[in-house]
Amino acid sequence: MTAELLLTNVRPLGGEAIDLLAREGRIAAAGAGLSAGAGATVVDGGGRLLFPGFVDAHAHMDKTLLGLGWYRNEVGPTLIEKIENERALRRERGIDAYAQSSRQARLAIAAGTTHIRTFVDIDTEIGLGGFEGVQRMRDDFREALTIQVVAFPQSGMLARPGTVELMETALKNGAEVVGGLDPSMIDRDPAKHLDVIFGLAERYDADVDIHLHEPGELGAFSVELIAERTRALGWRGRVVISHAICLGGVEEAYLGRLIDLLLENDIVIMSHGPSGLRPVPSIKRLREAGVRMCTGNDGIRDAWGPLNMPDMLLRAFIIAYRNNLRRDDEIEMVLDIATHGGARVMGDAAYGLMPGCRADFVVVDGETHVEAVIERPQRWLVVKGGRIVARGGECLV
Repeated sequence: MTAELLLTNVRPLGGEAIDLLAREGRIAAAGAGLSAGAGATVVDGGGRLLFPGFVDAHAHMDKTLLGLGWYRNEVGPTLIEKIENERALRRERGIDAYAQSSRQARLAIAAGTTHIRTFVDIDTEIGLGGFEGVQRMRDDFREALTIQVVAFPQSGMLARPGTVELMETALKNGAEVVGGLDPSMIDRDPAKHLDVIFGLAERYDADVDIHLHEPGELGAFSVELIAERTRALGWRGRVVISHAICLGGVEEAYLGRLIDLLLENDIVIMSHGPSGLRPVPSIKRLREAGVRMCTGNDGIRDAWGPLNMPDMLLRAFIIAYRNNLRRDDEIEMVLDIATHGGARVMGDAAYGLMPGCRADFVVVDGETHVEAVIERPQRWLVVKGGRIVARGGECLV
């Protein structure tokens, strides 16, 4: 780790130019006319924009197909078809979770991502292979990325006996979060599915993050059940519902009641501006109501589709576009979700650009931070823990 890094003449989120001094991995000072000690690394930011490190709070790093040649996607439209196709592809290609997640990590770092929450598939076919590969990758990149692992039953949990035991082993061996998936549509027993998920969370003092693709009132019913268990367990502020498609497909009065439940239990919604014909949860409606939010890139060039890339400025653009957010203040809101929103979900209390915060930040060309979302310039400099980890769009790790 560099003892001191002095970054001069940068504009935090498009504001007035300052200098930033990082010492021993933390921001020691921020202001005009700073100086550093002998031997410090000094970088002139040239009036460029300064962002806190981007936070990808919803990834699937174990199963990207990056670097494996083009995969022709002809899978059917249903969720079950996608899951079964992915499992078959994993068998046929022998996907190496360590190599693939490492490829994605380098691209993410080059794009200014400093934090990732990644779901890792755990089922009776692959066992803990994916988890072990991602754990190995996390160790390799520990100085360049903060990575949080979710034990995730992608193929179902109750439907595949033995999966619960594997998830428990993953939690014993370093997974920080318990994942869940469509309690009604996949496992066909929402009460038991959630009982198991929250039981594991209580046993291992773990947060919960549940994929919820269930539409309309079916999904809304799952939201109610999740809120019930959050309240009963005392897990307020420790639960994320990812995707929550249903929040875009119920009438306003019902949505208002669901929002009340989310607020009462401080349940976070992760939305990444999903494609498709169904309405998506309104980012603006939820934020204005006070619901905490985060976002992420979801799967990158995987068996589900080729459209995502590990770039959180691109993700902010997609969310704004999908939600018809055009005003500067609306896009600023999306940027906050892609930075501070995700950092709070990952429990990083030392995140930000103030003295005392961890020295995780990104420097890019541009007139304003909102323009950066539109133009998505190359990341000029990426710093993690006071150490330069990418420069000129190239990962240095």
